Amino acid sequence: MNRFFSLIRKLIMLALLLSLALVAGVLYYIEYQLPDIDALNTVQLQVPLQIFTNDNKLIATFGEKRRVPLPYNQIPPQLIHAVLATEDQRYFQHAGVDLPGLGRAAVQLVLTGRKLQGGSTITMQVARSFYLTRRKTFGRKIREILLAIKIEHKLKKEKILELYLNKVFLGNRAYGVGAAAEVYYGKRLNELSIDQYAMLAGLPKAPSQLNPIANPKAALKRRNHVLTRMHDDGYIDTATYKKAIEAPLDASYHDLQSEVKAPYVAELAREQLEQMFGDSIYTDGFKVYTTIDSKLQNAANTSVRDNVLAYDQRHGYRGPSANLGIPSIDDMEKWQDALRKMPVSNGLEPGVVMEMTNKSITVLRANGDMTIIPWEGISWARKQINADYLGAFPHQPGQVVKAGDVVRIYLTSHGTYQLAQIPRAEGGLVAVNPKNGGILAMVGGFDYQTSKFNRITRAQRQPGSSFKPFIYSAALEKGYTLATVINDAPIVIENPTDNSLWRPQNHNHKFYGPTRLRVALMQSRNLVSIRLMALLGVPYTVNYLQKFGFDRAQLPPSLSLALGTANVTPLQMAQAYAVFANGGFKVTPFIIDSIRNSQDQVIYQAKPLNACVEGSCQDGISSAPQVISAQNAFLITSALHDVIEHGTATLAKKLGRNDIAGKTGTTQNQVDAWFAGYNPDLVAIAWMGFDQPQSLHEYGAQAALPMWIQFIQAALKGKPEVVLQQPDGVVDIYIDPYTGKRADKGDPTAIDEYFMLPHVPDREGDISAPTNINLNAAGEEEVQDGQQDGQDDSTTVN
Repeated sequence: MNRFFSLIRKLIMLALLLSLALVAGVLYYIEYQLPDIDALNTVQLQVPLQIFTNDNKLIATFGEKRRVPLPYNQIPPQLIHAVLATEDQRYFQHAGVDLPGLGRAAVQLVLTGRKLQGGSTITMQVARSFYLTRRKTFGRKIREILLAIKIEHKLKKEKILELYLNKVFLGNRAYGVGAAAEVYYGKRLNELSIDQYAMLAGLPKAPSQLNPIANPKAALKRRNHVLTRMHDDGYIDTATYKKAIEAPLDASYHDLQSEVKAPYVAELAREQLEQMFGDSIYTDGFKVYTTIDSKLQNAANTSVRDNVLAYDQRHGYRGPSANLGIPSIDDMEKWQDALRKMPVSNGLEPGVVMEMTNKSITVLRANGDMTIIPWEGISWARKQINADYLGAFPHQPGQVVKAGDVVRIYLTSHGTYQLAQIPRAEGGLVAVNPKNGGILAMVGGFDYQTSKFNRITRAQRQPGSSFKPFIYSAALEKGYTLATVINDAPIVIENPTDNSLWRPQNHNHKFYGPTRLRVALMQSRNLVSIRLMALLGVPYTVNYLQKFGFDRAQLPPSLSLALGTANVTPLQMAQAYAVFANGGFKVTPFIIDSIRNSQDQVIYQAKPLNACVEGSCQDGISSAPQVISAQNAFLITSALHDVIEHGTATLAKKLGRNDIAGKTGTTQNQVDAWFAGYNPDLVAIAWMGFDQPQSLHEYGAQAALPMWIQFIQAALKGKPEVVLQQPDGVVDIYIDPYTGKRADKGDPTAIDEYFMLPHVPDREGDISAPTNINLNAAGEEEVQDGQQDGQDDSTTVN
């Protein structure tokens, strides 16, 4: 008997030793074989890239997962109670593993032979989501249990719950409760009600099947189950419970809404970021602050949209995109489905004409609304016979549309709807800060969804006469003045490569004789510009133009360059005009101002070169290169102000400002229309044309200038005038307006003109062009294209 009891004692001791060894083995495994969970304290959750304006308004988000990480203290207690009531009632009591829960799961396994319940606590779910797969195996469950124990040993309960609520997938690309609140309710998490918290808390069990968008009935049932558990556990009282149970399931999908529409900006910033940081930008939670001013961007959006539509309407109605037949009640649902499949293009909604009266039409929209279009919104629609001819203005809607027509409509700024069509022409606008090159607004086309091609940064177009100020600046640099007189008369230019002849014309086919350079620029006289460049010499001019940021390859080495036959982007034109606006400094356009990481630390800060003289810049700011003198910039600005006051852009006088200057531009056959304008604080370039070049049948003053005016009016509203100050080295002298010679102040015909010292005229006149010319049989001056310095060539023109 003693021997038996001795054996029992030994067996018990052996069992204890084995248990201790097992516990020691488990502890060793937990400590040394399981993953290190210290990283959970600083875990980097996948957070999408966000792009903002400079004044902190959201432009766009890039990334597959929507996530809004929140610290524990910003997660509402009601949501925490809802989650605990349905996911882990004993969360704050257990040490990572809930033994009763595991017991229930084991019983279910024995009774059914299937793993219906996992018995997983929130801590175990955190372990699984960060370190394990979702595959249901006994091995994974054991590792999950051990990891949960290790996590509980290392982290506080609040931190574990924070990780869970920010990591958990809740359907519809929403990861974490912050993102789910936005996706299902379009609100911040702290703005939800009890019933909405319950709906979110019910999603982790089966987010794809139980979410209110995929399965509203199942979602409602699950939400009410969570509310019942909250009531049973004492988290909510009976009155709150009854009110929440009766609340409707008001969830719906909410896409992430941008605060400012700037898709071309967002894409440009994204491309640059990807070059800087690679694919990690989509998951590392970067917040990118651009140079964009939200007010100016909104103004640019409206200006481009309004003026492209206005141009399109001036050139007639091309008819409906389709006709669905005679309207009937039975067809309405089918037609709505068809309309929903048609994209909305920059606010132009598709619709079907249902009925007409003598003064209006009724249009069925995709949302089922019947919208009345008054005659004022239809009367513009002259039939476009072809690009050159329009029909007569209509007198009633029946002359424009018929029942069943698929049309486009849009809401005007006056609150009424108007008939429209998707424009074929394109437009763009860019605004730049001339002091440092920051891009303040950019619209790269009429509709980004229709065409993602950014015409501001990528479209190489001829600038036409908007390029002339750079030629005139080159002339000032070489000693010519705005009072220099050059003959506006017929000229023929020979191409030395094939002996072909070019006879350029002014836009109105008229000639005006001897003309001062100020007047020639103001009235955009082509022949004066060509003669001026011939005098300067093509090589000199091409070299000089590179000061403004143009590449030599963009500049054809011929006299046609005087008429703007270079191929440049609108953004390059903005950079070039900024040289005039800031007093002669070449600043570089940029779009990204700063970048912050997920910890809100600045990891990049732009340091642009500024338009300031070295030594006078503010601390920490470096000077941009000065490429032309302040005197040169002042004189060109003075002449371009006259373009608005007396020249081709007098429409801009309606702005009533004395601090603006600019130049119209129209290319051959009116293919491209431009207006480039500025004041000392803002440069803006407006462009209109077709992607596949064809005539606009309008000049820059008709197509592009109104776009610029509308933008500038909004951009400078309420801002005081900032007139460019006359620099030292510039004097104003009275001259004879016809000869450019110096005149007496008392002469009633004398006018004021600015001159850059030492180039001041005397009584004999200003610098004049050589008079040795060659005439052909038609009395036209002959010039050989591509000549060298014109002052040394016998074909120099006067």
